[in-house]
Amino acid sequence: MKINLSLGWEAVLKEENSKSYFTALTAALETEYQTHTCYPPEELIFSAFNSCAFEDLKVVIIGQDPYHGEGEANGLSFSVNDSVKIPPSLRNIYRELNDDLDSIFMPTSGNLEKWAEQGVLLLNASLTVRKDSPNSHKHLKWNLFTDAVIQAISDQKENVVFLLWGSFAQKKGAKIDRSKHCILESGHPSPMSANQGKWFGNKHFSKTNEFLKSKGITAIEWL
Repeated sequence: MKINLSLGWEAVLKEENSKSYFTALTAALETEYQTHTCYPPEELIFSAFNSCAFEDLKVVIIGQDPYHGEGEANGLSFSVNDSVKIPPSLRNIYRELNDDLDSIFMPTSGNLEKWAEQGVLLLNASLTVRKDSPNSHKHLKWNLFTDAVIQAISDQKENVVFLLWGSFAQKKGAKIDRSKHCILESGHPSPMSANQGKWFGNKHFSKTNEFLKSKGITAIEWL
């Protein structure tokens, strides 16, 4: 399986991509994609990186694994293709975004490429999944790779905002250097968590922009 990473990320992750576990991971992926229907499409597995240049990175949002329905996953966490119905978690993200920014505009597309292009890394802990089988590629050790990604960002960048939504993301970001970066935590935007009062009102979007501006960094246009 060809690893199509942009030059900036390729340099950052070169050492990681030469490790034995990653070689085993790519070999297992090749078999998975040949023998099962998997998402996202093979050419989009690394879209989170190729849509967000390392040098432009400002924000990291951590998800668990890609959507597992046909035509949904596009390689960016929480994001779906333009023609796909907006999933419940993303609908709650948009609702909080509107309340936070005092807006009445509700996006009609769940495609978050606009965020990625502004420096938001939409990173899933596992970058692939089998059709209709959530978390099915956890055993492939994607977590080792994405932990290394988070560590590299923490070590090599400064003033990145990490949005850690839910206990899974919070555990995933446990080793981030809080003296160099901004960590914002809340419940997950899934309906179960949001309806328990753990998501709405976190104001993470305005807080992100306030932090970026305080560091002389251009804010994200969320809407």
